[in-house]
Amino acid sequence: MVAIAITGSPAVGKSTVSQVLKGQGWDVLSVRELAKQYDCEGDFDETMDSLEIDVHKLSECYQPVDDEDVIIDGHLSHFLDVDAIIILRCDPEQLRSRLEMRDYDERKINANVEWELLSGTWSELMEFDIDVPILELDCTDMPPAKAAEEIVAWKNSGFAMKNVEKIAAIDWLSK
Repeated sequence: MVAIAITGSPAVGKSTVSQVLKGQGWDVLSVRELAKQYDCEGDFDETMDSLEIDVHKLSECYQPVDDEDVIIDGHLSHFLDVDAIIILRCDPEQLRSRLEMRDYDERKINANVEWELLSGTWSELMEFDIDVPILELDCTDMPPAKAAEEIVAWKNSGFAMKNVEKIAAIDWLSK
């Protein structure tokens, strides 16, 4: 069985796609739930209006159960012991609209749009030399059910890379 991280900026569709997969029988865990379970929650960050998570401690504590396919949902999930990583992406202007609809403050919106614009998750994968199969999906206009279909097909293919390499990531700056 496999553990797959679904990661990306806030509001790209991680939880929505994860819930579609849950409806198809996948076990779904969130990084937030795991942090609570393994006592890896930190202080509340007033600047980012969110609870800090000690992802280093969590990565040491959490081990996937071998007999279950599991999705780990969260923007830090790619730091955990997983068999594959899915990065969901969204056009920065659409992402801005989604974050505004969630009533994020302007500072948090700008930080997350900038992160998406600069492919921040890819930067972390390269910096920490994370070497598992990676699938990147542009979810700007992709319905969650279609994203789930792509994920299942990718898993069933044995995580075929489909010519996606770190240097070939979606580049919003060139569009």
